[in-house]
Amino acid sequence: MLDILIHGGSILDGSGNPAYAAAIGITGDRISIHRGDVSLLEASRKIDAKGYIVSPGFVDLHSHAGLTILGSPHHEPKVRQGVTTELVGIDGISHAPFKTQEELERYIWLDSGLNGYPPMPTDWLTVQGLLSKYEESVAVNIAYILGNSPVRIWGVGWGPEKASASQTENMKSVVRESMEEGAWGISTGLDYPPGAYASTEELIELSRESTKLGGFYHTHTRASLKEKGRLAPWLEALDIGKKAEIPVHLTHYRQGYQGDGSHLDYLGLVDNARENGMDVTFDCYTYPYSGTTITIGLPHWAKDGGPERLMAALRNPDDRAKMKKEVSRDRLENNWLTNFNQPKNKIYEGKSITEISDMRNQDPADSLFDLLLEENLGISTVGLGTNPQTLPAFVSHPAGMIASDAILFGDFPNPRTYGCFPIVLSEFVRSEKQLRLPEAIRKMTSFPAQRLGLRDRGLIKDGFKADLVLFDPVAIEAPATKENPKQYAVGIDYVFVNGKAVIDNGKSTGILSGRSLRRGKD
Repeated sequence: MLDILIHGGSILDGSGNPAYAAAIGITGDRISIHRGDVSLLEASRKIDAKGYIVSPGFVDLHSHAGLTILGSPHHEPKVRQGVTTELVGIDGISHAPFKTQEELERYIWLDSGLNGYPPMPTDWLTVQGLLSKYEESVAVNIAYILGNSPVRIWGVGWGPEKASASQTENMKSVVRESMEEGAWGISTGLDYPPGAYASTEELIELSRESTKLGGFYHTHTRASLKEKGRLAPWLEALDIGKKAEIPVHLTHYRQGYQGDGSHLDYLGLVDNARENGMDVTFDCYTYPYSGTTITIGLPHWAKDGGPERLMAALRNPDDRAKMKKEVSRDRLENNWLTNFNQPKNKIYEGKSITEISDMRNQDPADSLFDLLLEENLGISTVGLGTNPQTLPAFVSHPAGMIASDAILFGDFPNPRTYGCFPIVLSEFVRSEKQLRLPEAIRKMTSFPAQRLGLRDRGLIKDGFKADLVLFDPVAIEAPATKENPKQYAVGIDYVFVNGKAVIDNGKSTGILSGRSLRRGKD
């Protein structure tokens, strides 16, 4: 007897093929497909899916939930979008392995405006130890990619010095061991020290080690290279991929603003690389707003040594004067801050740095520096950073997939935290006809599963894992906005993770059926 029978719906299996009529059975954590008359099939529960699309669960290849989900395991902003699997450790910022608990907690502190905090104190050091924290303790499946920052901390330290030959070999052993414990590849965030201190040659060496174990290179590229040419950051990524013979995945790939060359230059770079035989893919988010820690706008030299060095720079008059000259005007004018934890600072939630400086009667840079000291570096920002006119070309490109880059804290998070996936279905597919529905589903299911290397997820096939979404294609909406971001998606009424309903008839069940997905096993 089946545990659950879902009948009467239209199945979009994730392959990009048109929908077809069939029923889906769930037994344990696996699915079976049943055609024809299913009225005599026995099941403990039957769900009438008439009017619904039944698809694989959505796979998010850019998640910042690796720490925060440990404290908020039901993860409703994402599961209510239909997300059933997330990749954490992106942007070069992963939280294992570390030699000591002190180093791990210092690293969490440094990037707390991007990844937040777990319940403290931490109680893991290895990749295996961290992955064990997610096992049937959170609502979604978690896959892990190794960030180059902890690798560099392990082998070189917190500073910008060039890695020696012996240090490089040590870092390669860290990559190897982490992937043997389940990591899917290596990630970089080359605007975030200390990983940003890595040279191209260092990254090639680490990527070669990842190649040996079937990994891929997931990269937030080095923005400082734009001084050498508009596309230079992404050309460096392709150079690393070519020399390391590793698949390359360009994350949050888009045209930054109108006039930043042509979006055709960006898409042409991917097309040309693929035509020349490289395995290159990308993801993009679906709103015109960027989001990260506000400390990204401070110079690298101020972070040479870790969070204590940055706090010292924020206090030092000479360092502050130097930083003022280096912080861009755009960073001060077009960023809206969130995640204030001091009660006296709550009045600044969702306001721009210039608005806050007027309220404080301060220079904008001084306001930012003082608030970072008061908030212990943990301020997040929503900014401008995507040309909305050309965003549909990236969303619809055949080599692109959807990923949220969601930050799950603060009173005014980026609206993509609550709406990245459903807005594809409501706006890009239904309203604007910029994408066919089967292709949109492929970009959120089988394509990211393929990029990651998952064996039995991302498609609706006999024997595959029962990660499923039921949504109403007419009713689905993403009401989240920049001004009112904390609004759940509408029209996604059932979400199954490993055969268990985490969203059932529009309500959270509280079930925590997510698993850690390990390279070589899943």
